[in-house]
Amino acid sequence: MNISSAIMYIAPERIYEACEALLRMSGVEIHARSAEGKVVVTLEDDDTNSAADKYVALHGVPGVASVAMVYQYSDDESVDTEEVKA
Repeated sequence: MNISSAIMYIAPERIYEACEALLRMSGVEIHARSAEGKVVVTLEDDDTNSAADKYVALHGVPGVASVAMVYQYSDDESVDTEEVKA
């Protein structure tokens, strides 16, 4: 599992078009956007490689000037954990 967030800067005149494209991407959710072109998104994916591919795809969205990752969390769900009693 991989969860990350990013701040994107999009040309204000293309904000609507870009946000529509972002919403069509699986695992991408928009949390905030401003008229000036700042957009806050989260990305969820099964593995780190797929998440990296999504970051590359974000740069290809029409009107995107920059993408900056703000937070990233990854967890290998296949690792067995054992509860320890105190």
